[in-house]
Amino acid sequence: MTETTISAGTQQDTAVTVERRGHVLLMGLNRPEKRNAFNLAMIDQLSAAYYELENDDEIRCGVLFGHGEHFTGGLDLAEVGPLVREGRLNFSGPGRRDPWRKDGTWTTPVVAAVQGWTMTLAIELLLAADVRIAASDARFAQMEINRGIYAFGGATIRLPRDAGWGNAMRWLLTGEPYDVQEAHRIGLVQEVVEPGLQVDRAIELAEAIATRSAPLGVKATLASAHRARLEGEAAAFARLDSDMADLFDTDDGREGLQSFIERREARFTGR
Repeated sequence: MTETTISAGTQQDTAVTVERRGHVLLMGLNRPEKRNAFNLAMIDQLSAAYYELENDDEIRCGVLFGHGEHFTGGLDLAEVGPLVREGRLNFSGPGRRDPWRKDGTWTTPVVAAVQGWTMTLAIELLLAADVRIAASDARFAQMEINRGIYAFGGATIRLPRDAGWGNAMRWLLTGEPYDVQEAHRIGLVQEVVEPGLQVDRAIELAEAIATRSAPLGVKATLASAHRARLEGEAAAFARLDSDMADLFDTDDGREGLQSFIERREARFTGR
C-alpha cells in the first residue's frame, strides 16, 4: 500500500502558530473552535514546524501547546479518516518531519504543555515530547479502541515504556478517560500547574534548556538515551567515555570548564 504526503492544499488559515523566542521555537495548535482537532492543514503545518525545530541550529528547544480551552481532541476523522483507512497518511516529506517522531533520529528537545481535553493522538504527541506540563484541568483519553481501531501514533510502544505495562494497558485497552492526577502518577506528565500557567511553565523550562544548558551536551544526552532505548544499554555504555572526550574538546566543553574555574555562568555557543 503506497503512502502519499499530506497537503493543506489552498488552506490559508494558520492552523499552527510558529514563533521564535530567542533559541526557543513556540508551536501552537490553532483551531480552538474545533478543540484543536487535527485536520490536514494542521498536520502539514505542524510537520513543517517540527522540520524547522530539528534543522535550524539556532533553535535549541521547542514548546508545543494548544490555543484555547483544550490541547486537542485528536484527529478530525471526517477529513483525515479516509487517508488513515487507505493507509495513505504520511507525516513526512520535503521540509517536513513527523511530529509524532516515528521517522528517525531527533536531537532537539520539546517541552509540551496541555490543558482541557488531551485525546488520542494528543497523548501520543506528549509521549513523543521530552518533558510534559499539564494544567490541573487537563483530561486524557486514548479512545481509539472504542472506535474500532487502535492507537497508531506510538502509544502502544511508548506508554508501556514510560508508564509500565499494567498502567498502559489499563487505558489503552479500555479507552476510558482519566484525570491529570492519574497522568502524573503514571509519568505521562512531569508537572501539574494551575490552569493558564502551563505554557508559561513550559517556556520557562525550554528557556532553561536553551540558555543554561550546553547545546552539544543536550544533543549528546538525547542521543545517549535514545541509543540505550534503540540499541540496548551495552551500546550506550560503550559510547559514554568517547562521547565525553569529544565534548571536552569542543568550545562549549572548554567554556564549561573555564566557567567552573572562574565561578561564573557559562556562555555556550553550540560549538
